[in-house]
Amino acid sequence: MPKRSQEMLMDLWLSLLLVWITCVLSVSMTPIIGQSKSTQTGGSAVVASGVGEGQRLLSRAKRGWVWNQMFVLEEFSGPDPILVGRLHTDKVENDTARYSLSGEGAGTIFAINEKTGDIHAMKRLDREEKAEYTLTAKVTNAITGQLLEPMTEFIIKVQDINDNAPKFTEGPYHAAVEEMSAVGTSVITVTATDADDPVYGNSAKLVYSILEGQPYFSVDPNSATIRIALHGMDREMREDYQVVIQAKDMGGHMGGLSGTTTVSITLQDINDNPPKFSKSLYEFVIPEDLPLGKEGGKVKANDRDIGENAKSTYSIIEGDDQGVFEIITNATTQEGILQLRKPLDYESKRNYTLKVEATNIRSEPRSNGPFKDTATVKIVVEDSDEPPVFSKPMYLLEVDENAPINKIIGTVTARDPDATGSPIRYFIDRHTDLERQFNINVDNGRITLAKPLDRETDMWHNITVTATEVRNHSQISRAVVAIRVMDINDNAPEFATEYEAFLCENGKPGQVRKEDFY
Repeated sequence: MPKRSQEMLMDLWLSLLLVWITCVLSVSMTPIIGQSKSTQTGGSAVVASGVGEGQRLLSRAKRGWVWNQMFVLEEFSGPDPILVGRLHTDKVENDTARYSLSGEGAGTIFAINEKTGDIHAMKRLDREEKAEYTLTAKVTNAITGQLLEPMTEFIIKVQDINDNAPKFTEGPYHAAVEEMSAVGTSVITVTATDADDPVYGNSAKLVYSILEGQPYFSVDPNSATIRIALHGMDREMREDYQVVIQAKDMGGHMGGLSGTTTVSITLQDINDNPPKFSKSLYEFVIPEDLPLGKEGGKVKANDRDIGENAKSTYSIIEGDDQGVFEIITNATTQEGILQLRKPLDYESKRNYTLKVEATNIRSEPRSNGPFKDTATVKIVVEDSDEPPVFSKPMYLLEVDENAPINKIIGTVTARDPDATGSPIRYFIDRHTDLERQFNINVDNGRITLAKPLDRETDMWHNITVTATEVRNHSQISRAVVAIRVMDINDNAPEFATEYEAFLCENGKPGQVRKEDFY
């Protein structure tokens, strides 16, 4: 509709409204006996409200002034001042009565025709700025100057029109609600206000409606409470929504003014998704010499939830009766880390099949227990080139001190634990046999005497023997060999000192003189 046509339609609507208000107010202004502040008797005074000159006087009160409120329509912008009401007395004749006003807005906002008593509003009024004015009416004899009626206060009330659109006190709004909430669940309540008169008419009666956000949300037309309108709203499908709410006055009827606000609504996560392994079968090759506590493989169960609802713990539920493996949870990556609790031995067991489980840490009360998932982990133990293993960690050998050179003292043995079984070579660590007292056969580990022994000089000899793989000289093992030198009777007894004996010439055979030994 062109702007000019809209303005003409609005002026026509205001004129009809003004006529309706005038008729209602005129009928309602019947004087109330007993309200008069006058003490005079005789005569009569009339107060009338209307919009036209020469309007019929609808009420008459004896014994002085009797007042009701006068009304004026706000925001009236006609070409001429608007007639608010009329004062009249019939105590004089020949038009000798003179009317005057004092009080709020007298002479500036409100003017009175001193001869006719007509009161006009000279300016456009705004009820939201000031809703009523208190004035004092006075009527005197133009010739004598005497009061014809007692001075009396009355009120001119500014009548509201719908000139203010609703406004939301806050906004834009932000709200959150759990996903999968039931239909009708309250999300948030928004509030709009209207500066128009809430008592008179429907100018401030608001009705709320939803412009954007359907079919997911609804709004209560009276309370403006936004609620869930669609069953099964899933955060994993869509997390954020924008809702536009309208508040319209005049009870939502045509011609009412409106205001809008936006509400951003976020669906909060609940634990409604189980963890799910990325693969049903994981295969790892782990060397048998993997150190304890070191990573042998990783598994991962993904969860569409977020935060605490997405966290899981991992465990081995089948296939590890000997407790060789353990699986721990990486709190940062949410991966299950497979590692060793006991050493692997390729020669004794080469394959393992484990069943691992991922279980959510948190569970929803509405679900039946925590969510979980399982996967199979197959492990192949890889043979590692291990160093030779001696039959004993320490050897104790004995040899007589007078043993001949090349005498076999004893034998050490070692084997390659690997399946390939590499031949072994034996050596004496000469740092432990600086005198080169002993030799060893590189092929069979027999230790022989290289130099004569003397128990009285060295009773023990501790040497280190190494075993090395022929195929990989870096694979070396060591064993301690303690050799004890055994004593033989190869030394005559000797006195520690020389002794002198003295005998008496008359001594008897077998007699011992003790003092001779001191």
